[in-house]
Amino acid sequence: MRQRGVKAATQEFFNRHHVTVAQDLVGRSLVWDQVGGMIVETEAYGAIDDPACHTASRSSARAFFELNPPGTVYVYINYGLHWLLNVLAADGIVLIRAIQPMLGIEAMSVRRKQTKETSLCSGPGKLGQALALSIADHGTSLLTPDRHVLPRSPEFDADSIVADTRVGLSKAYDIPWRFLLPENPHISVAVGKAVPRQIKRRGSSDEDSIGAEGTEF
Repeated sequence: MRQRGVKAATQEFFNRHHVTVAQDLVGRSLVWDQVGGMIVETEAYGAIDDPACHTASRSSARAFFELNPPGTVYVYINYGLHWLLNVLAADGIVLIRAIQPMLGIEAMSVRRKQTKETSLCSGPGKLGQALALSIADHGTSLLTPDRHVLPRSPEFDADSIVADTRVGLSKAYDIPWRFLLPENPHISVAVGKAVPRQIKRRGSSDEDSIGAEGTEF
């Protein structure tokens, strides 16, 4: 996917406001160990004053954010099932929710046990499984020859990106910090279809952050 002379995103790219990074990632290509594709959906989470971010309720998340530079990979496990891919920005965390598969589709299909391309990476849990994410990826970098983000194609229309509310939250669910290509069949949730998550037991809201219930490391 990487062509000669095409430069991957640098630390300076990620060293910006989390909303700017989340929006600017859409349309760019994610390369992750010989698999990947065009990013079609992201979510931004602020490290300060955002109750939906892990840093609001978890000291380990705050420490991780403070100790690591922009471009560092942050992963956590969703409902005990799938690892989710996030990257640090200057003042927040960006969740990569979905990509349009373009590289290593066969390998991703095997990992997902799924041949339908629109089902391979159309959601953060699916994407994590397709990329074979694990705890070993926590704290690694998205600035390496094997793992990086490439520029948008010259034909990409940045005006096609739409802002919408974030998915699966019970706190700060009305903030429009989800960015996506609304007509792309690989997105996880259509525009206007995200609904707040219902808290069914006392205390469960403490685990409600970065897109869904999860455990961070």
